[in-house]
Amino acid sequence: MARKILCVAEKPSIAKAVAQHLGGGTVGTHSIRGNQYVKNYRFNFAFSPPWGNCEVTMTSVLGHLHENEFAPEFKNWNAHSPAVLFEAPINGRVATDKKAIAENIRQQARYVHSLFIWTDCDREGEHIGSEIRMAAWEGKPGLEIKRAKFSNTERMHVIYAAQHPVQLDDRQVNAVAARIELDLRLGAAFTRFTTLTLQTLGPPLSSGTGEKSKVISYGSCQFPTLGFVVDRYFKVRNFLPERFWSIQVTHHRDGIDVSFSWRRRRLFDRPAAIVLFERCIDAKLAKVTKIQQKPTSKWRPLPLTTVELQKLGSMFLRMNSSRVMHIAEELYNKGWISYPRTETDQFDRGIDLKKLVEKQTQDRTWGPYAQGLLGGRFKQPRSGRNNDQAHPPIHPVNYVVPSSLQDDERRVYEFVVRRFLACCSEDAKGHTTTIEIAYGPETFFTNGLVVLERNYLDVYPYEKWNSSQPLPQFRLYETFEPTEANITDGKTTAPGYLTEPELISLMDANGIGTDATMAEHIKKIQDREYVQANTGSRSTTENIGNNDRGGRRGSGTVQQFIPTTLGVALIEGYDSIGLETSLGKPFLRKEMEIKMRQICDGTKTRSDFVQETLEQYREVYAKANQQQDALKKAARKYVLNEQV
Repeated sequence: MARKILCVAEKPSIAKAVAQHLGGGTVGTHSIRGNQYVKNYRFNFAFSPPWGNCEVTMTSVLGHLHENEFAPEFKNWNAHSPAVLFEAPINGRVATDKKAIAENIRQQARYVHSLFIWTDCDREGEHIGSEIRMAAWEGKPGLEIKRAKFSNTERMHVIYAAQHPVQLDDRQVNAVAARIELDLRLGAAFTRFTTLTLQTLGPPLSSGTGEKSKVISYGSCQFPTLGFVVDRYFKVRNFLPERFWSIQVTHHRDGIDVSFSWRRRRLFDRPAAIVLFERCIDAKLAKVTKIQQKPTSKWRPLPLTTVELQKLGSMFLRMNSSRVMHIAEELYNKGWISYPRTETDQFDRGIDLKKLVEKQTQDRTWGPYAQGLLGGRFKQPRSGRNNDQAHPPIHPVNYVVPSSLQDDERRVYEFVVRRFLACCSEDAKGHTTTIEIAYGPETFFTNGLVVLERNYLDVYPYEKWNSSQPLPQFRLYETFEPTEANITDGKTTAPGYLTEPELISLMDANGIGTDATMAEHIKKIQDREYVQANTGSRSTTENIGNNDRGGRRGSGTVQQFIPTTLGVALIEGYDSIGLETSLGKPFLRKEMEIKMRQICDGTKTRSDFVQETLEQYREVYAKANQQQDALKKAARKYVLNEQV
């Protein structure tokens, strides 16, 4: 009698793709009771020993099965101080809308010998796998549990994953479980505290009492994200332009006007600038003091990570990071690209990259370039410094005719393909010339670039590197009288409001969220009306508002974030409380991320992490509770527009 194995994926699309690959086209499909999206697929597959030929049922969940909530007596906002939520009992249970899915797993588990988990191979996927394991053990206690480790749904990769299962990583499970508990406790405690504190000021900060009031939500990632936006807002608002002076020298030779830049760039002291300018004029002659000619290169890009995909998608693809990630997930589910949530920017030497390049040779646009790589121009991609030991960099795993994709899918897929081909290419090569001259007591310089080989730039139009105007011939130590010399003036300009790529970079550098959640946090502070997205040119600093929920932008535009009055009030209010570390700063959350990694490494326990973090936030809460007037003062100033 053949063994029976139950396979459970994280989402229906993955279950369907895996079933089709393992079933070899002979797959039976059955609906489950109580959920229209989840299906059971039945087929036979030859696993590696000791399982061998097995009868397989493949099904899925829809993300997390479980949800956590406080005991009923703590749901009334006015019955307890928010501080009790730091230690109030938490009940975990299967979410109401997931009960049919959990029941399906319990029922199927009763009749099988083993469970293979096919959730995404990241921390969150590991925790979802533990929830699947729990449901299966309710159906059959002690059932053998394995997990498939995969990063894309390409057929041979899926078959390899099925034949080489690994153990579920309970360290990652514990890290996520701790994060879920802390997010619930901290989010609920500070949301209630902030809401109850500010609702006493009346409309628009309240529209009822207790939980019926306008909810002013707190999240340990969303507040630092908002803090970055507010910090830049004040830099723009408080900017005072300064006047500066500079010296510009021009020389006409061989029909070419050569502009020499001042090595000092500019001075903010007009009399000093005039004195130096007059000394240059008095000297009359300039002398060539340095001529440097050397080869130069523009490095091909590193393999693509999630953070880079979000940043560059926002810059080049006219869609916000949330939209980019949604589209990338769809392309992954359909089997066109690898798993799009990865911190890795180095390819394993065991991956046959030429085979992946070969799949792209059939495209009418970039196919000839891919063919050229296979014809001898292929280079092993550069290796970055990051490797999450879970997934390779984002890359295409199969070819799809771009015209068969929807517009947004086509642009994201094309970007992933072009980035991958660029990684497998030669650096662009050129030649630079630098000429320095001494004119009076001052030094001036000019640069020239000749691009000799475009290489990866031919397939990667998102970067520019162009030859400059040719420089005429100069001889070392020759003297000449410049054609023109002028003293110019200008004013410093304010920085622009924070753009989405800049915000993602700040979040990444400060450990706010993970590569998989940054886009969600950015969207959350917009949905909660703490910031608005202004779609305009990079230099635009007006037109506050116009939240671009759809994520589409015209070419030449960039999405900038501007805080609402409520967003400014929250950050300034918490900053002014006198906390050693404000909730609007990234340090507390960054420390949480570090400790979660320590759980994954086995150097910290879940309980220690939770207790240490709660103790830190208890101190923050106690200080904030003592200094409520600081929060109210900021709300009166910005939201109610009162003189304070």
